[in-house]
Amino acid sequence: MNFHPEAVGRAPGRVNLIGEHTDYNAGLCLPLALPLSASAAVASRPDGSLRMRSESFREPWEGTIDELEPGAAAGWAGYVTGVLWALRQGGLDVPGLDVRIDSDVPIGAGLSSSAALECAVAVAVAGLLDLPLDARVRTRLAHACVRAETEYVGAPTGGMDQTVAMLATAGSALLIDFDDDTTRDVPLPYAEAGLALVVTDTGVSHAHATGEYAERRDECEAAARALGLDSLRQATESDLDRLADEGLRRRARHVVTENARVVDAVAAIGERDWPALGALLDGSHHSLRDDFEVSCPELDLAVMTAREAGALGARLTGGGFGGSVVSLVPEERAGAVTTALDVAFAAAGLGAPTHLTATPSAGATVAGT
Repeated sequence: MNFHPEAVGRAPGRVNLIGEHTDYNAGLCLPLALPLSASAAVASRPDGSLRMRSESFREPWEGTIDELEPGAAAGWAGYVTGVLWALRQGGLDVPGLDVRIDSDVPIGAGLSSSAALECAVAVAVAGLLDLPLDARVRTRLAHACVRAETEYVGAPTGGMDQTVAMLATAGSALLIDFDDDTTRDVPLPYAEAGLALVVTDTGVSHAHATGEYAERRDECEAAARALGLDSLRQATESDLDRLADEGLRRRARHVVTENARVVDAVAAIGERDWPALGALLDGSHHSLRDDFEVSCPELDLAVMTAREAGALGARLTGGGFGGSVVSLVPEERAGAVTTALDVAFAAAGLGAPTHLTATPSAGATVAGT
């Protein structure tokens, strides 16, 4: 069948520099967009049908635009149809579509392949409908993509991934405050200091729609209720002693201290204090490992090895339970760090990790064809 796209949307994956499991707690986070991206090419159909294909998966998906509802599609198709459903729920007149999907964001690596896919679809539809991609529309599309993931797919994530995929600026991280829903660019001049951000995919896959992520979110909400607060963003370290349950206390302690680490990280970046930023990355990993308990042996091995090989700091990035590690590394040590990681994983009998050097990139774009 001939396919003549009317608009092509592209949206980046992301690596979160610091601020993990804080978004759904009305907290702070500091992600940046990656050069890796997902693309969605769309063409309208007058008959209301949906015909979708992905370069990464063999099975196509077909249905109709009027029949979309949560649970109507699974796998990759759920993220695509979920966005279309959410856009229609938000008042956009989305027609039937032919959709072609492609992506070089690795699935399950903690680099937000799902949000990249969602946002690529959203901006493609925006292009088809001649919507301007100004800040207001980008924010509206990001919110629709969050609904697609949480309400349609059923993954209880926060909104960090979709927000940075839509609003990122090249050369900067994006400081997101989920308490007042504001964002601010934070320029990242680490390359001027001879540093690089190395992202290592451990190859251990994870999925946010599974129970462990939801359990952590439930625990955070239970801790907030026990403290009589709307969210853990309002909690202070002195509040933690009021939590009788040790497990809830440790979950809350991670969120409280992680929000503080984001504030300190923005200050360290502004002051070009890269050793301080490295120490904050280390502190974040220790908290995620010990208090939030979302690390795994492969992530811990990667962090320890990167530090021993010369990284200024390293931490797991993403939801945890697998995925990737981000390391702040002197450029002259980058090769030694990745080689050390390869050797360590081989010695542990693990599959070879993969590495990329993160370049802070721009958010989603759309092009007519």
